[in-house]
Amino acid sequence: MHIKTTKCNRFCLVASVTNQEVFDRPEAQASFEALFRSFDPEVQFQYFKSFRRVRISFSDALAAAEARLRLHKTDFSGKEMRLYFAQSVHIGSPRLEPPKPDKQFLISPPASPPVGWAQSQDAMPVVNYDLLCAISKLGPGDKYELQTATPTTPSVVVHVCDDERGVNSAPDDSDQDDQPRPLRQKIVQTRRPDFTPGAEQ
Repeated sequence: MHIKTTKCNRFCLVASVTNQEVFDRPEAQASFEALFRSFDPEVQFQYFKSFRRVRISFSDALAAAEARLRLHKTDFSGKEMRLYFAQSVHIGSPRLEPPKPDKQFLISPPASPPVGWAQSQDAMPVVNYDLLCAISKLGPGDKYELQTATPTTPSVVVHVCDDERGVNSAPDDSDQDDQPRPLRQKIVQTRRPDFTPGAEQ
């Protein structure tokens, strides 16, 4: 966490002026500045009308301290004037530091995995041997009921297609070379309908 430190500027005073004439009338400004030029001829002024403040910069710290001692809470044009030493606030480092790396893994995509992170292993696939055994026993034309019907749900039945060749769909590998391969059915092209001339438009 950044540490907030406050440092007092010994060469600069801030005057809290409630008299609005100091900011509007040159005559009032001249009489206001004459109060501080008696302590330091090289004094500089900065007016902040919206804040009703005047920053007074001295060339000597002793002159600023003496002006603060003599003019603080004195009367100026019928209003009380207060003087304070200007303060500079320093918060942490003068440069913007990058964020701490302890939570950077929340950024997508993560720059690097967090400490202790490990790749999760995929689970082994589950093989239903009962289902494989039941399917292997099915032959052409047989049916296998997967789910029986209930009053609210229908039954689920698997029908095995018949073999068009009239033989087992999975012949032995030993007889495969001896038996001639059956000819595939030729795809008959769909006949185009006859053209009948219609009425001329």
